[in-house]
Amino acid sequence: MSFSFFKPFRPKTPLELVKAVSESLLALDTKTVAEVKALEKALEEVEKNFVLMRQMLSGDGEVEPIAEHVLQLTSEICKEDVLSLLIHKLPILGWETRKDLVHCWCIFLRQMVGSSYCCVEYLENHSELLDFLVVCYDSKDIALNCGNMLRECIKFPSLAKYILDSTSFELFFKYVELPNFDVASDAFATFKDLLTKHETAVSEFLTAHYEEFFEHYEKLLTSENYVTRRQSLKLLSDFLLETPNSYIMKRYILEVRYLKVMMTLLKV
Repeated sequence: MSFSFFKPFRPKTPLELVKAVSESLLALDTKTVAEVKALEKALEEVEKNFVLMRQMLSGDGEVEPIAEHVLQLTSEICKEDVLSLLIHKLPILGWETRKDLVHCWCIFLRQMVGSSYCCVEYLENHSELLDFLVVCYDSKDIALNCGNMLRECIKFPSLAKYILDSTSFELFFKYVELPNFDVASDAFATFKDLLTKHETAVSEFLTAHYEEFFEHYEKLLTSENYVTRRQSLKLLSDFLLETPNSYIMKRYILEVRYLKVMMTLLKV
């Protein structure tokens, strides 16, 4: 006779886990500030599901992830629009949960399901999510999380090109000079990746937006912040010396106003 009072633990399937993640995130919508205990319970459920999602994607230290489950989970995350939920609910998640989200995000984007990166394709079709991640630099609590997620996106040419061509890109000229050093440094790291990761996309962008871009960039080179000036000068050299940007470089150094800026910086 068995005296066990507990049912044996059965791990969730990828489909069940995606459903659980989605439902727990959507449940946050029904909570009000007054319902503190209810909100705390809902956040605990999200945290538990994110831990399970992380374990399914990368193992738990003892058991390796099952490749088939990883691909199924990635596919369902896109099919059920959970990728969008992950981004929009980021601001209200706890610190540990945000860490798990960033970890899972990086794995999701790298998964090729069939012949395509389905999460990358999802973001191509929902580009407003990239804009949302950019403006999250305005919130110091989640800025570093969003920065990590953005830099993972920028590894893919199509996503990097979208951000370069979007109105959101201009915000980086503000973010790299934010008073919070950690946030400003992270924003500059993302800014640098956008201008150096994909030579062809950057060359096309600079050609199409030459006047506007360098007018903004001049403000970084003449910033009152010494670190901003030095970093911006180094970055300028990095992307102008790329072979596809040779025409841009020649045009830039022939302009007197920019030549004067360079000469001033060399004196410092």
